[in-house]
Amino acid sequence: MPVQFKKFKWKEALSELAIPFLAIVIALILGAVIIEVCGLDAGLAYKALLKGSVMSKQAIGETIVKATPLIFTALAYALAKRCGMVNLGAEGQLYMGGLIGGLVALYVPMPSFLHIPACIIAGFIGGGLWGMLAAGLKIKFGASEMITTIMLNYVANNIVNYMVQSVILEPGGALPQTAKVWSTAMLPKIVQGTRINLGFVFAIIGIIFYYLFLWKTKPGYETRVVGLNAEAARYAGFNGNKRSLMAMFLAGGMAGVAGIVEIIGIQIRMYPNFSPGYGFDGIAAALLGKGTPIGLALGSFLFGVLRAGAHQMSISAKVPVAIIYIIQATVILFVIGSNYIDRIRKKMQIKRKAKEDN
Repeated sequence: MPVQFKKFKWKEALSELAIPFLAIVIALILGAVIIEVCGLDAGLAYKALLKGSVMSKQAIGETIVKATPLIFTALAYALAKRCGMVNLGAEGQLYMGGLIGGLVALYVPMPSFLHIPACIIAGFIGGGLWGMLAAGLKIKFGASEMITTIMLNYVANNIVNYMVQSVILEPGGALPQTAKVWSTAMLPKIVQGTRINLGFVFAIIGIIFYYLFLWKTKPGYETRVVGLNAEAARYAGFNGNKRSLMAMFLAGGMAGVAGIVEIIGIQIRMYPNFSPGYGFDGIAAALLGKGTPIGLALGSFLFGVLRAGAHQMSISAKVPVAIIYIIQATVILFVIGSNYIDRIRKKMQIKRKAKEDN
Protein backbone atom coordinates (compact mmCIF):
# COMPACT_ATOMS: atom_id res chain seq x y z
CA MET A 1 0.00 0.00 0.00
CA PRO A 2 1.56 3.36 -0.99
CA VAL A 3 2.36 5.86 1.75
CA GLN A 4 -0.19 8.67 2.03
CA PHE A 5 1.75 11.85 2.81
CA LYS A 6 0.01 14.26 5.11
CA LYS A 7 -0.11 17.71 3.55
CA PHE A 8 1.73 20.42 5.45
CA LYS A 9 -0.88 22.86 6.80
CA TRP A 10 0.64 26.30 6.31
CA LYS A 11 -2.29 28.24 7.84
CA GLU A 12 -2.30 26.00 10.90
CA ALA A 13 1.48 26.37 11.25
CA LEU A 14 1.23 30.16 11.09
CA SER A 15 -1.58 30.23 13.66
CA GLU A 16 0.56 28.17 16.03
CA LEU A 17 3.20 30.90 15.90
CA ALA A 18 0.79 33.45 17.39
CA ILE A 19 1.45 32.40 21.00
CA PRO A 20 5.28 32.31 20.69
CA PHE A 21 5.35 35.77 19.17
CA LEU A 22 2.98 37.03 21.86
CA ALA A 23 5.64 35.70 24.24
CA ILE A 24 8.17 37.93 22.46
CA VAL A 25 6.04 41.01 23.08
CA ILE A 26 5.65 40.13 26.76
CA ALA A 27 9.39 39.46 27.05
CA LEU A 28 10.21 42.84 25.48
CA ILE A 29 7.83 44.59 27.88
CA LEU A 30 9.44 42.79 30.82
CA GLY A 31 12.86 43.72 29.47
CA ALA A 32 11.78 47.36 29.32
CA VAL A 33 10.65 47.21 32.95
CA ILE A 34 14.00 45.74 34.01
CA ILE A 35 15.89 48.44 32.09
CA GLU A 36 13.83 51.20 33.74
CA VAL A 37 14.29 49.64 37.20
CA CYS A 38 18.05 49.77 36.56
CA GLY A 39 17.71 53.52 36.06
CA LEU A 40 18.20 53.44 32.28
CA ASP A 41 16.08 54.60 29.36
CA ALA A 42 14.15 51.65 27.87
CA GLY A 43 13.01 53.67 24.85
CA LEU A 44 16.58 54.69 24.00
CA ALA A 45 17.73 51.10 24.54
CA TYR A 46 15.21 49.63 22.11
CA LYS A 47 15.88 52.35 19.54
CA ALA A 48 19.57 51.42 19.73
CA LEU A 49 18.67 47.74 19.43
CA LEU A 50 16.74 48.43 16.23
CA LYS A 51 19.44 50.75 14.92
CA GLY A 52 22.03 48.02 15.30
CA SER A 53 19.89 45.31 13.72
CA VAL A 54 17.36 46.55 11.15
CA MET A 55 17.63 50.31 10.56
CA SER A 56 20.26 50.23 7.85
CA LYS A 57 21.58 47.98 5.10
CA GLN A 58 24.68 47.15 7.14
CA ALA A 59 22.61 46.49 10.27
CA ILE A 60 20.29 44.12 8.43
CA GLY A 61 23.39 42.46 7.02
CA GLU A 62 24.74 41.85 10.52
CA THR A 63 21.38 40.45 11.63
CA ILE A 64 21.41 37.99 8.72
CA VAL A 65 25.03 37.06 9.47
CA LYS A 66 24.06 36.29 13.09
CA ALA A 67 20.88 34.48 12.03
CA THR A 68 22.58 32.20 9.46
CA PRO A 69 24.26 29.78 11.91
CA LEU A 70 21.14 29.94 14.09
CA ILE A 71 19.02 28.63 11.22
CA PHE A 72 21.31 25.61 10.91
CA THR A 73 21.39 24.87 14.65
CA ALA A 74 17.61 25.38 14.91
CA LEU A 75 17.23 22.81 12.12
CA ALA A 76 19.56 20.50 14.08
CA TYR A 77 17.19 20.56 17.05
CA ALA A 78 13.99 20.43 15.00
CA LEU A 79 15.05 17.51 12.77
CA ALA A 80 15.94 15.36 15.78
CA LYS A 81 12.76 16.40 17.61
CA ARG A 82 10.61 15.26 14.67
CA CYS A 83 12.02 11.76 15.29
CA GLY A 84 11.40 11.91 19.03
CA MET A 85 15.03 12.71 19.88
CA VAL A 86 16.09 15.65 22.04
CA ASN A 87 19.27 17.02 20.49
CA LEU A 88 20.98 19.37 22.93
CA GLY A 89 24.31 18.84 21.21
CA ALA A 90 24.17 21.27 18.30
CA GLU A 91 27.04 23.25 19.84
CA GLY A 92 29.35 20.22 19.83
CA GLN A 93 28.19 19.18 16.37
CA LEU A 94 28.90 22.71 15.17
CA TYR A 95 32.45 22.48 16.56
CA MET A 96 33.13 19.11 14.94
CA GLY A 97 31.73 20.25 11.61
CA GLY A 98 33.87 23.35 11.82
CA LEU A 99 36.95 21.27 12.62
CA ILE A 100 36.55 18.66 9.87
CA GLY A 101 35.47 21.19 7.27
CA GLY A 102 38.17 23.57 8.47
CA LEU A 103 40.87 20.95 7.89
CA VAL A 104 39.74 20.69 4.27
CA ALA A 105 39.74 24.49 3.98
CA LEU A 106 43.25 24.72 5.47
CA TYR A 107 45.10 21.75 4.03
CA VAL A 108 43.39 20.57 0.83
CA PRO A 109 43.91 23.14 -1.93
CA MET A 110 41.65 22.87 -4.97
CA PRO A 111 39.70 25.14 -7.33
CA SER A 112 37.05 27.30 -5.68
CA PHE A 113 34.13 25.63 -7.46
CA LEU A 114 35.24 22.37 -5.78
CA HIS A 115 36.76 23.69 -2.57
CA ILE A 116 33.67 25.34 -1.12
CA PRO A 117 31.38 22.31 -1.70
CA ALA A 118 34.10 20.01 -0.32
CA CYS A 119 34.33 22.10 2.86
CA ILE A 120 30.55 22.15 3.29
CA ILE A 121 30.25 18.38 2.74
CA ALA A 122 33.13 17.70 5.15
CA GLY A 123 31.50 19.93 7.75
CA PHE A 124 28.17 18.18 7.28
CA ILE A 125 29.76 14.74 7.68
CA GLY A 126 31.79 15.81 10.73
CA GLY A 127 28.76 17.19 12.55
CA GLY A 128 26.54 14.34 11.33
CA LEU A 129 28.80 11.61 12.68
CA TRP A 130 29.06 13.43 16.01
CA GLY A 131 25.27 13.62 16.20
CA MET A 132 24.85 9.99 15.16
CA LEU A 133 27.21 8.97 17.98
CA ALA A 134 24.60 10.06 20.54
CA ALA A 135 21.89 8.09 18.74
CA GLY A 136 24.15 5.02 18.64
CA LEU A 137 24.77 5.25 22.39
CA LYS A 138 21.03 5.39 23.00
CA ILE A 139 20.28 2.42 20.76
CA LYS A 140 23.16 0.27 22.02
CA PHE A 141 23.24 1.12 25.71
CA GLY A 142 19.98 2.98 26.37
CA ALA A 143 21.87 6.18 27.23
CA SER A 144 19.70 9.28 27.31
CA GLU A 145 20.50 11.46 24.30
CA MET A 146 19.78 14.57 26.41
CA ILE A 147 22.73 13.71 28.64
CA THR A 148 25.09 12.36 25.98
CA THR A 149 24.58 15.28 23.61
CA ILE A 150 25.30 17.77 26.39
CA MET A 151 28.43 15.86 27.42
CA LEU A 152 29.60 15.55 23.82
CA ASN A 153 29.41 19.36 23.54
CA TYR A 154 32.28 19.66 26.01
CA VAL A 155 34.24 16.85 24.38
CA ALA A 156 33.98 18.47 20.94
CA ASN A 157 34.88 21.91 22.29
CA ASN A 158 37.98 20.57 24.01
CA ILE A 159 39.06 18.60 20.93
CA VAL A 160 38.84 21.74 18.79
CA ASN A 161 40.67 23.85 21.39
CA TYR A 162 43.47 21.28 21.63
CA MET A 163 43.81 21.04 17.85
CA VAL A 164 43.85 24.80 17.34
CA GLN A 165 46.36 25.44 20.12
CA SER A 166 48.79 22.69 19.14
CA VAL A 167 48.33 20.42 16.12
CA ILE A 168 47.06 22.98 13.59
CA LEU A 169 48.38 26.14 15.26
CA GLU A 170 49.53 28.79 12.78
CA PRO A 171 53.26 28.25 12.17
CA GLY A 172 55.25 30.91 13.99
CA GLY A 173 52.09 32.48 15.36
CA ALA A 174 51.93 33.91 18.88
CA LEU A 175 48.15 33.66 19.17
CA PRO A 176 46.04 30.49 19.59
CA GLN A 177 44.67 30.35 16.05
CA THR A 178 45.19 28.60 12.75
CA ALA A 179 46.46 30.15 9.56
CA LYS A 180 43.88 31.64 7.23
CA VAL A 181 41.98 29.16 5.10
CA TRP A 182 42.75 28.98 1.38
CA SER A 183 41.19 31.87 -0.53
CA THR A 184 39.46 29.29 -2.74
CA ALA A 185 37.57 28.05 0.33
CA MET A 186 36.26 31.47 1.43
CA LEU A 187 32.55 32.02 0.90
CA PRO A 188 31.90 34.96 -1.45
CA LYS A 189 29.89 37.95 -0.26
CA ILE A 190 26.49 38.18 -1.96
CA VAL A 191 25.39 41.70 -0.87
CA GLN A 192 27.76 44.61 -1.45
CA GLY A 193 28.60 46.60 1.68
CA THR A 194 27.63 43.83 4.11
CA ARG A 195 29.11 40.59 5.44
CA ILE A 196 26.24 38.48 4.05
CA ASN A 197 27.84 35.57 2.28
CA LEU A 198 26.88 32.42 0.42
CA GLY A 199 26.27 30.70 3.75
CA PHE A 200 22.90 32.45 3.99
CA VAL A 201 21.86 30.83 0.70
CA PHE A 202 22.89 27.45 2.13
CA ALA A 203 20.74 28.19 5.20
CA ILE A 204 17.68 28.86 3.03
CA ILE A 205 18.39 25.62 1.15
CA GLY A 206 18.53 23.88 4.54
CA ILE A 207 15.03 25.12 5.42
CA ILE A 208 13.70 23.99 2.05
CA PHE A 209 15.33 20.58 2.54
CA TYR A 210 13.76 20.33 6.02
CA TYR A 211 10.30 20.89 4.57
CA LEU A 212 10.69 18.65 1.52
CA PHE A 213 12.35 15.82 3.42
CA LEU A 214 9.85 15.63 6.27
CA TRP A 215 6.63 16.26 4.33
CA LYS A 216 7.40 15.05 0.81
CA THR A 217 9.49 11.89 1.17
CA LYS A 218 8.85 8.41 2.53
CA PRO A 219 11.87 8.44 4.92
CA GLY A 220 10.69 11.81 6.24
CA TYR A 221 7.17 10.51 6.74
CA GLU A 222 8.52 7.49 8.64
CA THR A 223 10.70 9.81 10.72
CA ARG A 224 7.67 11.84 11.80
CA VAL A 225 5.67 8.70 12.58
CA VAL A 226 8.49 7.36 14.76
CA GLY A 227 8.62 10.70 16.56
CA LEU A 228 4.87 10.79 17.16
CA ASN A 229 4.47 7.20 18.33
CA ALA A 230 7.38 4.74 18.32
CA GLU A 231 5.13 1.76 19.14
CA ALA A 232 2.74 2.51 16.29
CA ALA A 233 5.70 2.97 13.96
CA ARG A 234 7.11 -0.42 14.97
CA TYR A 235 3.71 -2.04 14.43
CA ALA A 236 3.59 -0.46 10.96
CA GLY A 237 6.95 -2.04 10.16
CA PHE A 238 9.08 1.10 10.39
CA ASN A 239 12.65 0.69 11.69
CA GLY A 240 12.78 3.19 14.56
CA ASN A 241 16.51 2.69 15.25
CA LYS A 242 17.39 3.30 11.61
CA ARG A 243 15.28 6.46 11.54
CA SER A 244 16.82 7.72 14.80
CA LEU A 245 20.34 7.26 13.44
CA MET A 246 19.39 8.98 10.21
CA ALA A 247 17.64 11.88 11.98
CA MET A 248 20.59 12.52 14.29
CA PHE A 249 23.03 12.32 11.39
CA LEU A 250 21.03 14.90 9.44
CA ALA A 251 20.58 17.04 12.56
CA GLY A 252 24.26 16.92 13.41
CA GLY A 253 25.10 17.61 9.78
CA MET A 254 23.05 20.81 9.82
CA ALA A 255 24.88 22.01 12.93
CA GLY A 256 28.18 21.01 11.34
CA VAL A 257 27.43 23.21 8.34
CA ALA A 258 26.83 26.10 10.76
CA GLY A 259 30.37 25.60 12.06
CA ILE A 260 32.13 25.50 8.70
CA VAL A 261 30.06 28.38 7.30
CA GLU A 262 31.13 30.50 10.27
CA ILE A 263 34.79 29.65 9.65
CA ILE A 264 35.02 30.05 5.88
CA GLY A 265 32.42 32.80 5.66
CA ILE A 266 33.14 35.08 8.62
CA GLN A 267 36.21 34.21 10.69
CA ILE A 268 38.45 32.88 7.85
CA ARG A 269 40.48 30.90 10.39
CA MET A 270 39.81 28.74 13.45
CA TYR A 271 40.03 29.96 17.03
CA PRO A 272 39.39 28.22 20.35
CA ASN A 273 35.74 28.61 21.37
CA PHE A 274 34.89 30.11 17.97
CA SER A 275 31.15 29.75 18.58
CA PRO A 276 29.51 32.35 20.87
CA GLY A 277 26.77 29.85 21.76
CA TYR A 278 25.01 29.44 18.42
CA GLY A 279 24.17 25.83 19.25
CA PHE A 280 22.21 26.78 22.35
CA ASP A 281 20.50 29.80 20.81
CA GLY A 282 19.43 27.56 17.93
CA ILE A 283 17.46 25.41 20.38
CA ALA A 284 15.64 28.53 21.56
CA ALA A 285 14.93 29.57 17.97
CA ALA A 286 13.53 26.10 17.20
CA LEU A 287 11.29 26.17 20.27
CA LEU A 288 10.09 29.63 19.36
CA GLY A 289 9.33 28.54 15.80
CA LYS A 290 7.39 25.47 16.92
CA GLY A 291 9.47 23.32 14.58
CA THR A 292 7.80 24.70 11.44
CA PRO A 293 9.92 25.81 8.45
CA ILE A 294 8.70 29.42 8.58
CA GLY A 295 8.86 29.47 12.36
CA LEU A 296 12.48 28.32 12.38
CA ALA A 297 13.44 31.11 9.99
CA LEU A 298 11.55 33.78 11.94
CA GLY A 299 12.82 32.54 15.30
CA SER A 300 16.41 32.56 14.04
CA PHE A 301 15.95 36.05 12.61
CA LEU A 302 14.61 37.31 15.95
CA PHE A 303 17.61 36.00 17.85
CA GLY A 304 19.79 37.42 15.09
CA VAL A 305 18.20 40.82 15.76
CA LEU A 306 18.95 40.49 19.47
CA ARG A 307 22.55 39.46 18.86
CA ALA A 308 23.22 42.11 16.21
CA GLY A 309 21.56 44.93 18.19
CA ALA A 310 22.99 44.08 21.60
CA HIS A 311 26.33 45.79 20.92
CA GLN A 312 24.70 49.02 19.72
CA MET A 313 22.33 48.99 22.68
CA SER A 314 25.27 48.63 25.05
CA ILE A 315 27.17 51.53 23.44
CA SER A 316 24.32 54.00 22.88
CA ALA A 317 22.10 53.34 25.91
CA LYS A 318 24.71 51.92 28.33
CA VAL A 319 22.50 48.87 28.80
CA PRO A 320 24.38 45.69 29.77
CA VAL A 321 24.32 42.95 27.14
CA ALA A 322 23.04 40.69 29.93
CA ILE A 323 19.63 42.33 29.43
CA ILE A 324 19.48 40.64 26.01
CA TYR A 325 20.05 37.28 27.67
CA ILE A 326 17.25 38.03 30.12
CA ILE A 327 14.90 38.80 27.22
CA GLN A 328 15.94 35.59 25.44
CA ALA A 329 15.39 33.53 28.58
CA THR A 330 11.99 35.14 29.16
CA VAL A 331 10.92 34.33 25.59
CA ILE A 332 11.93 30.69 26.07
CA LEU A 333 10.11 30.44 29.39
CA PHE A 334 6.91 31.88 27.93
CA VAL A 335 7.12 29.56 24.91
CA ILE A 336 7.66 26.49 27.08
CA GLY A 337 4.82 27.61 29.35
CA SER A 338 2.50 28.13 26.38
CA ASN A 339 3.37 24.65 25.08
CA TYR A 340 2.50 23.17 28.48
CA ILE A 341 -0.81 25.06 28.64
CA ASP A 342 -1.60 23.99 25.08
CA ARG A 343 -1.03 20.31 25.96
CA ILE A 344 -3.36 20.61 28.97
CA ARG A 345 -6.00 22.29 26.80
CA LYS A 346 -5.83 19.52 24.19
CA LYS A 347 -6.11 16.81 26.88
CA MET A 348 -9.19 18.52 28.30
CA GLN A 349 -10.72 18.71 24.81
CA ILE A 350 -10.12 14.97 24.29
CA LYS A 351 -11.72 14.12 27.66
CA ARG A 352 -14.65 16.40 26.94
CA LYS A 353 -15.18 14.79 23.54
CA ALA A 354 -14.96 11.31 25.06
CA LYS A 355 -17.66 12.19 27.59
CA GLU A 356 -19.90 13.58 24.87
CA ASP A 357 -19.48 10.41 22.80
CA ASN A 358 -20.45 8.29 25.79
